Amino acid sequence: MKIVFLDQANREFSDAVQYYDSQEPGLGQRFEDEIERAIHWLSINPEACARRRGIYRRMNLRVFPYYIPYVIREQTLWVVAIAQSQRRPEYWIRRAKTLD
Repeated sequence: MKIVFLDQANREFSDAVQYYDSQEPGLGQRFEDEIERAIHWLSINPEACARRRGIYRRMNLRVFPYYIPYVIREQTLWVVAIAQSQRRPEYWIRRAKTLD
């Protein structure tokens, strides 16, 4: 399965890595590693996470308070956001709807 990050998701990913690195050396790398493991797992099991609102699916990270909302279209998994769990819920939903 092809994996594509929306531009906004890429920025959120980079921002989170920088934030965690500023908090503790090496923490940004651990965050990046967890995202990469999650994306790899999703590439193998794209439909394992339940649909929400009939539009998107969501995978929660295990260690960090983030989740990955994504949309599957044909043979592509679109990463809509790298979303912080405590942030305004579904702030990124318009992005998902553009893929519908």
